[in-house]
Amino acid sequence: AFPVRLATPGRHFAANAAGALAVVAGIGGDLQAAADGLASWLPPGGRGTRETVRTPAGAFALIDDAYNANPASLAAALEVLAAAAPAGGQRVAILGDMLELGPDEAALHAAVAALPAMAAIDRVHCAGPRMQHLHAALPAAKRGFRAETAAELAALLEADPGALARPGDVVLVKGSFGSRVATVVDALRRLGQGAAPATQDS
Repeated sequence: AFPVRLATPGRHFAANAAGALAVVAGIGGDLQAAADGLASWLPPGGRGTRETVRTPAGAFALIDDAYNANPASLAAALEVLAAAAPAGGQRVAILGDMLELGPDEAALHAAVAALPAMAAIDRVHCAGPRMQHLHAALPAAKRGFRAETAAELAALLEADPGALARPGDVVLVKGSFGSRVATVVDALRRLGQGAAPATQDS
């Protein structure tokens, strides 16, 4: 047995890594080499990548998970945010609609408010008609901005750079691709004077 350290936090990434190592072991491969490879692996853009955005007022950490969302992946992303350590700021989630959930979509969005990870998250901003069900289910103290589209939240940042993220915060952006929350990620990056990789803790 030997320790395996991942560069990207999250139990879902750890579970995937364990599965990969099991396959390597099953075919008689080099487990140490596989573990070394996993130690430097980073997710592709929009799937949980982390960076530091440096603004004139100070820096905040950005978790870009804007490529896709469903109830399971959203729960996993919120666990990562809940475990993050803000540098004097807050844990902030900016969430877009989860699409193609069928007739239970309203209930599935509202149910996010009851996830255990939500207890550690300070503020939730919602974009899209489906995410309004989550916004309504949140305790008042956690409710941030709500908008019909991600473009509205991005425009809000143009008018008020501190509206969604402030120095010291850890900010997660997640939603289905069609919710276009990637536009919010782009707007957050534009606040910075440059972005640098964040230190990974796992």
